[in-house]
Amino acid sequence: MSRLRQILSETLDHLNNGIIPFWLTRAEDAQFGGFFTNYDERGDAYAMPEKYLNSQCRLLWWFSHLTRKFPKHAEYRRLADYGLAFLISKLWDSAHGGFFWKVQRDGSRLDEGKVSYGQSFAIYALSEHALATGDKQSLEYACRTFDLMQTFAADTLNGGYYENMEPDWSPASPGFHGGDRKGLDTHMHLMEAFTVLYQASGQAIHRRKLLEVTDLIVRHMIDRKIGCGLNQFDPMWNPIPAIAIRRTWNAERFGEQPAEPTETTSYGHNVELAWLMTRALQTAGASLDPYKPILKALLDHAVAHGIDREFGGVYRDGLRQGGALVLEKEFWQHAECLVGFLDGYAIFNDARYLDAFESVWNFSKQFFIIPEVGEWRTLCDRAGAALDPKIGNVWKVSYHTGRGLVETTERLTRLLD
Repeated sequence: MSRLRQILSETLDHLNNGIIPFWLTRAEDAQFGGFFTNYDERGDAYAMPEKYLNSQCRLLWWFSHLTRKFPKHAEYRRLADYGLAFLISKLWDSAHGGFFWKVQRDGSRLDEGKVSYGQSFAIYALSEHALATGDKQSLEYACRTFDLMQTFAADTLNGGYYENMEPDWSPASPGFHGGDRKGLDTHMHLMEAFTVLYQASGQAIHRRKLLEVTDLIVRHMIDRKIGCGLNQFDPMWNPIPAIAIRRTWNAERFGEQPAEPTETTSYGHNVELAWLMTRALQTAGASLDPYKPILKALLDHAVAHGIDREFGGVYRDGLRQGGALVLEKEFWQHAECLVGFLDGYAIFNDARYLDAFESVWNFSKQFFIIPEVGEWRTLCDRAGAALDPKIGNVWKVSYHTGRGLVETTERLTRLLD
């Protein structure tokens, strides 16, 4: 317990004196509205010609979440409202509904496509803002986006949601454009979004769709014998070789080298999925008991194959049958594994999960966190040398790191109490 008390002290310090003030003092784009996202390893801004839906929503979620956690801090609320105004005025499609994928920094239109992943973060952020502030406009737009997803993005024959649509919500082309694919990442984040939407609205349809997407993930997107998530599927839920689909982090991230063979799994996604599924079921008032074997299998696979026993931390990707394949260490997997392994320890009382948590935290503290700046590097090699030292980009803001620290400190406090 003394070790956990020390880690709680470290995570609280990093959250309150690092991540929160970093984005509090830098995120506002006072010239054009919305949020600025691009920062180098010194915390200095670099060129940002584009604003993506997902990162604008992630920062809207962040300041809304801080408002909910610390309602007396007026600056959190001001920035949450500031982000909401840009989102609705510049990214909402008044002709067809839904949100554009990205705009130029000044809000001029750039990519008007409808991306399910992006719509999920809009629902997530708007719902969080409604929860934090009671704002009726944010809940209205969250519900409208949810309804559009059911009308245009849902596969009403086979279930689930397609990845990319055209600006008018018509299906995108197949293959790279994602018009014929369904992905675990998108469905996991829709589950996450529907969880907060149901919290904010209390509507039965939002609970029903939350449980539906959770069930689809369990039935079709997880190899339950092995204990890991699959990546991409055709409309009938047949697993297919994963490709870097347009408008995804895999297609755009710095230094990306596609894994070969393609039958891989992401340890970070599997652990993130476990804790997000736990929260979804608890929010819906459903029993965890039928899902516990699946949750444990996801965590066990990550512990057995994803944790680096020599250098610490968690590998990026590995073979479904076992064995790490991509040995780089990336920021978001570490942030999510902190939360998921602590959840696993609380549910199953398995010391292996606590050991994995400590391994991930120690690696993150030593190699990802830049103490004098307050945020995390993006990508390191196996031993911790920086491969992409930037701490903010059009995909990376405070969503994984900030949320990971908030959730971690809450779990450690409960465990110690």
